[in-house]
Amino acid sequence: MDRSTKKQVIDELHEKLKSVKLAVLADYSSMDVAQMTDLRNQLRNFNSEMRVVKNNLLKIAWKDTDFELLDDYIKDPRALIMNLGDVVEPTKALVEFAKKNENLEIITGALDGKVLTREDIKVLAELPSREVLLAKLLSVMVGAQTQFVTVLSGVQRSFVQVLEAYRVQKEKEN
Repeated sequence: MDRSTKKQVIDELHEKLKSVKLAVLADYSSMDVAQMTDLRNQLRNFNSEMRVVKNNLLKIAWKDTDFELLDDYIKDPRALIMNLGDVVEPTKALVEFAKKNENLEIITGALDGKVLTREDIKVLAELPSREVLLAKLLSVMVGAQTQFVTVLSGVQRSFVQVLEAYRVQKEKEN
């Protein structure tokens, strides 16, 4: 790779890393081409991308980004999995792929300027998706409003019941 191509790769990767929410490093050395293609296709469905870049280029590309703290984990050839959208769904896909294919080993990751261990990534994969969490939040909010309306209408309902009982009592007396 000549110098201008390296600079182009670094610039492209640096710009992409500025907008990435989650980055995961994985050992791909035992994977064959079919497995790599399968993983890339699965990740693409979740607005994620897997890149294999030389370690030196990667270290230069993520300077001044949230992922610079992963420098210590670049020792052997690593695949960089970058996520641009919801972080839960692609992490689930990655962890499931790693369970089925022992050739892929998740090393570490970074999210919001913090290093994630392999266990942290597995925990992240077990979280419900953003849509499920929003639905649960909405149901709690609607439930609270319904209970509030019920409590407020209880006073009027009790008053009407007292008036009705008073009316029935008066009818019996007459």
